[in-house]
Amino acid sequence: MQQRHLGALAVSALGLGCMGMSDFYAGRDEAEAIATLHRALDLGVSLLDTADMYGLGANEELVGRAIRGRRAGVVLATKFGNVRGPDGSFRGVNGHPDYVRSACEASLKRLGVEVIDLYYQHRVDPAVPIEETVGAMAGLVQAGKVRHLGLSEAGPATIRRAHAVHPIAALQTEYSLWSRDPEGEILATTRDLGIGFVPYSPLGRGFLTGRFRSIADLPADDWRRHNPRFQGENFAKNLEIVAAIEAMAAERGCTPGQWALAWVLAQGEDIVPIPGTKRRAYLEENLGALALTLHPAELARIDALLPPAAGTRYPEQGMRAVGL
Repeated sequence: MQQRHLGALAVSALGLGCMGMSDFYAGRDEAEAIATLHRALDLGVSLLDTADMYGLGANEELVGRAIRGRRAGVVLATKFGNVRGPDGSFRGVNGHPDYVRSACEASLKRLGVEVIDLYYQHRVDPAVPIEETVGAMAGLVQAGKVRHLGLSEAGPATIRRAHAVHPIAALQTEYSLWSRDPEGEILATTRDLGIGFVPYSPLGRGFLTGRFRSIADLPADDWRRHNPRFQGENFAKNLEIVAAIEAMAAERGCTPGQWALAWVLAQGEDIVPIPGTKRRAYLEENLGALALTLHPAELARIDALLPPAAGTRYPEQGMRAVGL
């Protein structure tokens, strides 16, 4: 397995996002999810990404069960800060130091481990100075409960202020062929500071694989039905992006998903995508992207061909929480 670095942390060049195994996307099969996690480890994937909000803690428990007896081969990443009620409703972001410490203890217990390898603040709390939140996170490193720190969806100024308190190993932010917001100031900031970049949803929540041709392809309880890019005219316009990817993938004899992942991987050696899946077949397909090297002419061509994505990447409330 190819290796890359998030700051000083060595990880597999492709990680595994675990959210969909427990939440947001329709369909739950714990046996297949655990088999997928085991297969990932067998194939050399070391970076497993979860969060305390996924399934109200159920996803951390699932990952914890899957890695029992295999901890030495895992770079375990989880996140705190997004607070949900017992009914799953979103109750805001909490970055208070006391909450940081209690959230970490709860995650350690659910995961069944003594230390978290990479601990992210899931969203920035605008009511708490980032120095206070990261100061509490740094205390977890000093206590031996966390090895490395990360931020998710933070803006450039916040990243710099956080890094001044304690080294930040990774920034996790949505990045793909239809979400290119980080290009420019965000990536310039992480590279200036030696921070690794972890794109989540590098396949556009599955849209860029070409598996969805209409909203009817999504089950009624799938969160993506509420995502602006999957709705109405936006859905139809975004199929133009898929068509461009499909055409170039056909020329290379790979799947559209592999082409889209190869594009993300080609954006820099400091980039470690974490495509999410809950099935072994899709995991193995995704890993095939590591064998695909895109040529400069192909990268330039996709820039020329690809229309901008239609619709924001979250509903209004979600967009207010990014880039702080």
